[in-house]
Amino acid sequence: MKLKKGDPVIVLQGKDKGKEGTILRVMPKQGKVIVEGVNIAKKHQRPVRATMQAGIIDKDMPMDASNVAYVIKGKPTRLGYKIDDDGNKVRVAKRTGEVIA
Repeated sequence: MKLKKGDPVIVLQGKDKGKEGTILRVMPKQGKVIVEGVNIAKKHQRPVRATMQAGIIDKDMPMDASNVAYVIKGKPTRLGYKIDDDGNKVRVAKRTGEVIA
């Protein structure tokens, strides 16, 4: 999986199509990502500890990684890998050819 935590992405399919956010968590074994503010579900929660908040909370749910694309300069792009001059493997945006840190 070429996406990483903290990457800016845009949703390509589903009920939140067109929304942008950053990746909070990547689950490579399941092929899923959790994006901030996207695919939100309501969860009824009971307080387990005295400090824990109870009630109905909003929770970001996982979505398939194929439904999101990396965003560079406001446009979605695919990612690839390239070996730089020093021999290091770096991520590259296919649309612009820019190296992604």
